[in-house]
Amino acid sequence: MPRSTTARIDLNALRNNYRTARERAGSAKAMAVVKADGYGHGIARVASALADVAPKYAVACIEEAAAIRAAGLAQPVVLLQGVHAAGDLADCTQQNFEPVLHGEHQLNWLEQGGHAPDFWLKVNTGMNRLGFRPNELPAVMARLEKIGVGGRLHGFVSHFACADDAESTMTAAQTATFEAATAPWPQLLKSVGNSAAHFISGQPLFDWSRPGIMLYGGSPVVGKTGPELGLEPVMTLEAPLITTRVVSAGESVGYGGAWVAQRDTRMGMVAIGYGDGYPRHAGTDTPAAIDGRRIRLIGRVSMDMLAVDLSNAPEAREGDPVELWGRTVGVDEVASCAGTISYELLTGVTSRVPRTSF
Repeated sequence: MPRSTTARIDLNALRNNYRTARERAGSAKAMAVVKADGYGHGIARVASALADVAPKYAVACIEEAAAIRAAGLAQPVVLLQGVHAAGDLADCTQQNFEPVLHGEHQLNWLEQGGHAPDFWLKVNTGMNRLGFRPNELPAVMARLEKIGVGGRLHGFVSHFACADDAESTMTAAQTATFEAATAPWPQLLKSVGNSAAHFISGQPLFDWSRPGIMLYGGSPVVGKTGPELGLEPVMTLEAPLITTRVVSAGESVGYGGAWVAQRDTRMGMVAIGYGDGYPRHAGTDTPAAIDGRRIRLIGRVSMDMLAVDLSNAPEAREGDPVELWGRTVGVDEVASCAGTISYELLTGVTSRVPRTSF
């Protein structure tokens, strides 16, 4: 029998979070961002669960879009990084993929190719990763018309650098830059809204928003957890207790002797570690739970195991499931203890942890 370490995926919670995104998007439509294997939840599983509510998906690359088609789904798929080779444009045309073009080399590929797919243009409004600067747009648009593909252009996208920070003024500045840059082409669609933008009062989301982490119950806002924003956890990461013992006062547990018992303490070992994607830097006092009761980690996380203090769960026995994150312990809490964000934890759960859905 395999060990019972597992990630359980609540598809109703996923759909509820999408509905929250759609409601918060107002008049904008919401394309479901399912990149990075559905943020670690399984791209086919996630996309299929949203098929009756999401009119469009967004992914990073063409391989992820192909996985959606392999799942039998026909909705348009936006490629947020565009294409990485000229030949991918023909595949986009055949498969109804909508690449986001962001650089000169991709325009060159359009000129060299045949029938162009429907596509978007990325506008660099200040994040300075990808995209054409606002002053470059008139020349780019003229070039597209000359190539004869202007009619395939859906519209413009940009991405916010600081929407997660309510104190930042950069989102408002980027929005103003985007509006000014795209104003000469009012007939084209606009998309800027990441998950965090859905929670900024008065923030325009234009025609299409792009909810990502919020679909999976993680918080996109600094200082807030997903449940505090009305989001439901989708992944519950569980692993069994594989042994329990009493550690005497003065004894240590695990590598480096990083935790020393101040009193006789009943503890347990849990069959999960950083080899499964649990964060190594989540140290002593990081919360976990057994049967709805919160407990805490003690000592260092190992590759395949971690230790927990069972003082708050005196009846816990070998084989009992331990929730590492889920409905009792939020993934944002664990991420904070590990000095990271829920995005990294969810996408970092490794392939040796099976996903099951309900």
